[in-house]
Amino acid sequence: QVQLVESGGGLVQPGGSLRLSCQASGTMFGIYARGWYRQAPGNQRELVAVITSGDSTTYAESVKGRFTISRDNAKNTVYLQMNSLKPEDTAVYYCYAQHPSKAYWGQGTQVTVSS
Repeated sequence: QVQLVESGGGLVQPGGSLRLSCQASGTMFGIYARGWYRQAPGNQRELVAVITSGDSTTYAESVKGRFTISRDNAKNTVYLQMNSLKPEDTAVYYCYAQHPSKAYWGQGTQVTVSS
């Protein structure tokens, strides 16, 4: 089992920055990708960014050039640096870890971009 705990969400003005963290605990053997999804009210959950065990990264088109995903293996932590935030980035952000047999999810952290 893998447990994921997100932190770093909050309220920020348009153009501002936030850094989300996702710390994992438990058995990480077999986890081949970690990343972030988000879900805004009335919308489906959508992929934001992924980083694989080989450090390959993928981003949603809407966040390319503004968001950066990274990881610290020693801390079992994945980060999402979010710059130039827009009101449309407002959502609950969920961390996940992908195993061949299942996906693990965090509880989510709210990000609100508003003046």
